[in-house]
Amino acid sequence: MPILKLMLLFLSILGIFLSLILLYFNARKNMSTIYLGVFFFLISLYAFYQYILLYSKSVFLVSLFLFNISLSASPLYLIGPMLFWYVRSILTDNHHLKKRDFWHFLPMIIFFIAALPNVFIPWSTKVEIASEAVKDVSFIQTYKATLLDEIFPVSAIYLSRPVLVLGYTLWSIGLFICYLIQRKVSKVFARQYFMTKWLCLLMGLMLVLVVTQILLIVKAFEMSFSELYFTLNILRILSITGLIGLMISLFFFPTILYGLPRMPETPILPNPEDAKTVTLPEEERNNINHFESTYLNSIGWKADSYMKEFQPYLQPDFNLAQLSVNTQIPVHHIGYYFREVKKQHFVEYRNEWRINHAKCLIKEGKAKELTLEAIGKMSGFSSRNTFRTTFEKVEGIPPSLFASNFQE
Repeated sequence: MPILKLMLLFLSILGIFLSLILLYFNARKNMSTIYLGVFFFLISLYAFYQYILLYSKSVFLVSLFLFNISLSASPLYLIGPMLFWYVRSILTDNHHLKKRDFWHFLPMIIFFIAALPNVFIPWSTKVEIASEAVKDVSFIQTYKATLLDEIFPVSAIYLSRPVLVLGYTLWSIGLFICYLIQRKVSKVFARQYFMTKWLCLLMGLMLVLVVTQILLIVKAFEMSFSELYFTLNILRILSITGLIGLMISLFFFPTILYGLPRMPETPILPNPEDAKTVTLPEEERNNINHFESTYLNSIGWKADSYMKEFQPYLQPDFNLAQLSVNTQIPVHHIGYYFREVKKQHFVEYRNEWRINHAKCLIKEGKAKELTLEAIGKMSGFSSRNTFRTTFEKVEGIPPSLFASNFQE
């Protein structure tokens, strides 16, 4: 068992480290991964919390965590929502929370309020109670740490977190199954099969971990914490296996860990009807499963081809999300391309197409028949001022001066 204790501590530290890596490499590239990073952080916090209370034998740490539980444990109620939001954002390619999503914070808020009074217990009293817990860990089974313990059994409070996580895990699995059933019309990560494998692994390991945690808590209250958590048994082994699997899973998916876009197994064309007539370059076909360069170059090629053929920039409300839908490329991949490769905001890219269209109209003599405001609107700009300032920014001269060269 000493090995399992050290492993629990090591995995909790590793998980915190992984969550920081996820957030560092992905916070700007793919906002959906923020949910995953927070998810791993909270899982690691849960593991660290278990280590402190059960194995640390430190009166100071137990005093700190047990009585400041409103600060240290209430965020654990967000493990389930973070998993659900991550899976949903991946499947829908939309990381934004809706107004109705804020009810997911309700369990955390209730627990925080119920546990808050214990934060103000005198430190000497905290040390005295923590000493009892260190001497006999089964003391935790009887200690009432929150106001909720006056209403519900202590076992119910301990079970509330993993049961809630189980519900969210099953909910996430249900969303994923529905996505797979509708995969013929779903284009979110079109032909990105590694994402299917990743989500299956993530939710499968989470299911193993949360089910074993529920069974451990149930058994612990039937027997005692010391009898169950300090002996080698199948539930402890499965629980640690699930935790290990979660923590090392990211190393097998560097595209997730470091936010690297991956080339789809099948080329994605701006217009599906072009699939029979358009052939990708030989280099692109040979490296179709490689990371970064080929895929990112193909994104630029597809975006330019779509803009040239269909002129969507002439619509005033045309945006990055619409480009993603029409080219069947995940929006965070296109965002990554503009931010990291092209070093340009999408708005600037769209405005360049609009300005070039306006210049063509002026060169054709439209400025003799129409006002510059009308030409700007025909080019996709919503107002004369926007057209004028954008034109001057791109070309270095106002549109009126540019038009004067073609009115003689």
